[in-house]
Amino acid sequence: MSQALQDLLDLLDLEQIEENIFRGQSRSAVVPRVFGGQVAAQALVAAGRTVPGDRHAHSLHAYFLRLGDPGAPIVYTVERIRDGRSFTTRRVVAVQHGRPIFFLSASFQTHEEGLDHQVPMPPAPDPATLPTSQERLRGYDHLDPDVVERFLEAREAIDLRYVDEPPYGRFGAPREPHSQVWFRTNGKLDGAVDVPLLHVVLATYVSDMTLLDSVLLAHGRGGWAVGDVVGASLDHAMWFHRPFRADEWLLYDQESPSAHGGRGLGQARIYTQDGRLALSVIQEGVVRVPRTD
Repeated sequence: MSQALQDLLDLLDLEQIEENIFRGQSRSAVVPRVFGGQVAAQALVAAGRTVPGDRHAHSLHAYFLRLGDPGAPIVYTVERIRDGRSFTTRRVVAVQHGRPIFFLSASFQTHEEGLDHQVPMPPAPDPATLPTSQERLRGYDHLDPDVVERFLEAREAIDLRYVDEPPYGRFGAPREPHSQVWFRTNGKLDGAVDVPLLHVVLATYVSDMTLLDSVLLAHGRGGWAVGDVVGASLDHAMWFHRPFRADEWLLYDQESPSAHGGRGLGQARIYTQDGRLALSVIQEGVVRVPRTD
């Protein structure tokens, strides 16, 4: 396991300070605020630690309320909404400086047999044939070197590979609002940490990294890395359909059906390398063109 991955696991390993109350640490993201995927992942950890081990996360719905302060810890309070025969529901509020910054509802289910179908996996190249983040980012002379280093540091624990040029790599003209990314953790998960909840939590963490890319592509925008848009995540929803491992390749197939009113919508499916539909994801974010006056 890489040190970067261990550092990420430590970040997601919350301290329990009271029954149903947990505390997590923070760190800066590419921009000077807490990365939304970190808050969502930590909130899911808090919820999962109040649920019996035989019940696995099947969905989450979340709202980002305020920007997180990377210099302060985050307190997560879990409300035990329901413990049913098959389903368990939890609500989590994340608080910093006495104010809520994030809200999550998550549902967990015991294993059941039932009807089974899925849409097929779309075509995608083998991830081994694609450039790594380092290879791509260090090849872009138009990016500020400090931005490149922040990107690489933020994604050091994750092996993330774009199928096509990311928005900040080629911009200026509209492209199809569709993006594909392969990802996996930068190292294997084994031993005591190799539990189903952690794989779900790590996928939640990564899911906030690239989902709004397709919004930017539709308008030829390079994004936050080049400063031609400003924005932030508003809400986030995920459904966990089938078991998967976060340390094995996952295809993140993303598209944007709409942007309007200063908001952009991204929707996606995540597949295992052998073609099983593992997750569905939808996110809306603020996407604004900077004012010039």
